Amino acid sequence: MSLVHPPRVALIGRTNVGKSSLFNRMIEEKKSLVSDVAGTTRDRFYADCIWRAKLIRLIDTGGLDVDVSQEIERNIVRQAELAMKEAEAIVFVVDSRIGPTPEDIELARRLIASPKPVIVIGNKADTSESRRAVTEDAWQNWPLMRPIAVSAKQGTGVGDALDAITEVLIKNGTPPTAISTVSPMKIAVLGQPNVGKSTMLNSLIGEERFIAAGIPHTTREPNDVLIEHDGHLYQFIDTAGIRRQASRRKSGTALEQKGVDKTLEIITRADVALFVLDVNVEISVQDKHLAGLLATSGVSTIVVVNKWDLIGSKNPTTINDYEKKVRAHLPHLDYAPMVFISALKGQRVPDLYKAIQHVYSSRFTELSDDEARQFLSRAIMKHKPQRGKGVKHPEITSFTQTKINPPVFTLAVNLPREDSLNVAYVRFLERLLREYYDFTGTPIHMRIAAKQGKSHTTHQSAGAAKTSKASKK
Repeated sequence: MSLVHPPRVALIGRTNVGKSSLFNRMIEEKKSLVSDVAGTTRDRFYADCIWRAKLIRLIDTGGLDVDVSQEIERNIVRQAELAMKEAEAIVFVVDSRIGPTPEDIELARRLIASPKPVIVIGNKADTSESRRAVTEDAWQNWPLMRPIAVSAKQGTGVGDALDAITEVLIKNGTPPTAISTVSPMKIAVLGQPNVGKSTMLNSLIGEERFIAAGIPHTTREPNDVLIEHDGHLYQFIDTAGIRRQASRRKSGTALEQKGVDKTLEIITRADVALFVLDVNVEISVQDKHLAGLLATSGVSTIVVVNKWDLIGSKNPTTINDYEKKVRAHLPHLDYAPMVFISALKGQRVPDLYKAIQHVYSSRFTELSDDEARQFLSRAIMKHKPQRGKGVKHPEITSFTQTKINPPVFTLAVNLPREDSLNVAYVRFLERLLREYYDFTGTPIHMRIAAKQGKSHTTHQSAGAAKTSKASKK
């Protein structure tokens, strides 16, 4: 398996010229947060644009005209400069309605000295008047090419802009590449603000890709990067820290809430979640809330305990003692493996790749019908089915695996109510499945099919190991 490397194109410019809106329009997906708040985009944000059956990797960046007196703003500029350095071409976005500002002119002069080709796009050309503006005298002494009039809001002119980008890339010897058919593992990185998610990701990918600062909510939007490691593709998604329960919409800014909403959406689309905790911070109500979301979402989970290097006095039982403490607070994730790391020092960070591969593979573990029948027989010999909300003891007439990724099992009972089988017995079956087969880190969905054919999902839990058939211990 090889990683496709499409040419990279960095979108740069002042704040609020509509870079993120243009980015979203070009990739035809609302990935990058859009707002009128300066500094909304902070990291380099990557996504692939498909144009004329070819692939271009776009990089959205923060505004280059921010006040650099604060750490966050300095990092925004640094990330934009890194994007320009690694890109094969640069798209300089300006506001078509107002003409070149002193900041635009200063940036243009800097770009003249760059060896990279530059395409200038005049965004916000939403009216015929604003489209004509890019041809007026205001742009005559402009040191770069005259802007291509584009409306990210309406989509007009975007095709012309992508044609111009493609032409420049071809002339530069870095043409857009064929679309990759490889599907990567989608890995969401979750946790409260300031637990070290971005630092951990930077350590994992071996470069300073994500902004890391000692300020909560440095990351406001899901931000992904595609990498290859040991023959496998991983799409890591650094999500905004969920500071409070999503239902408490009175707290936090609207911009933070948009980031949280995107984070919750990412959970439902990810294959594996890295749930990051700070070893020096007590497990909070919000941690428990997030653990519950992960347990019911269907995503496989690894609990990552960060900042382990800050624990001073350690002995052979320190890790075990801490793990017991965490699991007591997070019973929803009792199936999730736990990895102790120091993201800052890189200690045990590479171990995460092996853990990810393990829990991802388990999503595809499958029991044959014979294996499922044998398992049920062994389970009943250990413990007969318990009565739920019914007057009779139920009989399980069949037990089959009906789905993988994640695993789903269906129990058919001889009574007309789905709840005629005690929930505790369903949990017993789940525990026994994990004892006999390898489901590390991956949820198991158990469905009860009543006599009339109705079904009901009663519980979810976890596992690992990629096999066409389940591996017995």
